[in-house]
Amino acid sequence: MKIGIFGTGAYGMALSSILAHNKCEVTMWTKFEEEKNNLEITRKNEILIPNFKIDDKIKLTTNIEECAINKDLLIIAIPAAFVDSLCVSLKPYINKDHILIATKGIEQGSGLFINEILEKHLNTNNIAVLSGPTFAVDIVKKKPIGLSVASKKPETILLVKQALQNEYVKLRETNDIIGVEICGSIKNVIALSSGMLEGLKANDSTKAMLLTEAMNDMEEILSAFGGNKRTVLSYAGIGDLLLTCTSEKSRNFSFGKLIGENPGREAIDKYLNENTVEGYYTLESIYQLLKNKKISIPIIDLIYEIAVKGKDPNLLLKFLVYKS
Repeated sequence: MKIGIFGTGAYGMALSSILAHNKCEVTMWTKFEEEKNNLEITRKNEILIPNFKIDDKIKLTTNIEECAINKDLLIIAIPAAFVDSLCVSLKPYINKDHILIATKGIEQGSGLFINEILEKHLNTNNIAVLSGPTFAVDIVKKKPIGLSVASKKPETILLVKQALQNEYVKLRETNDIIGVEICGSIKNVIALSSGMLEGLKANDSTKAMLLTEAMNDMEEILSAFGGNKRTVLSYAGIGDLLLTCTSEKSRNFSFGKLIGENPGREAIDKYLNENTVEGYYTLESIYQLLKNKKISIPIIDLIYEIAVKGKDPNLLLKFLVYKS
């Protein structure tokens, strides 16, 4: 199979390792010439994934057309904030292509989910979404992992399975695209609150209490947006929630922990300037989206008040007890 990956970040590189293992012909695109040149020479990025090298057979390019044309499957693995501009550039080359979204989040301002951005710009409805409990640094170790793949198109799911499934990668399919998108976005927001509890030195029982409440709230959000409540029980739901909310490998969890330690706004802003914290930006989007739809999810409101407005993180402990 011929695959084009848009994005040479940690997750894009991790997916490339699966594809190379499965004997796919892979081209990876980056916007930055310097990054392409460095990767061509070293085949690695020690900051993103230590001790990992991109397969020598993988081609690197800064040319969008080269990455898009004559491919069996295209994979988008760039931060949510840049998906819209990528799609605008991709538009001339897309004609009913099969596209897999490996990006999680909601576009700020518009409140669009990633699949909605693709549908707005690109001439294809052969779209799938990939999500589940996987860190890039774990994927490349070739130990068992499970992921949800969602699409309305059986042919697209089949292509994704042919490209990615093997003796250590398990894919469970669903047609609940919006449910998988929501779970992949919201779990990053919940990870902020889980990290806050860590920073507040809460015990394991309190952390478990938060995750239980969060699952109920995720069900409510799924239902409000037309998703399937059972998606909460999938790799994209409880699987990703558990991973992201309990590990310091997650930047969202680490950022939440910093907030819980209450170091002052200067330290918090410094962390945001030096790290991409998808949950923080998704929080602003989902908060506004829920307000626009007149949907009340109190835990989202509280996380917003603490993370964005700077309220006392100790409010989270009181909230868990008094939440109806």
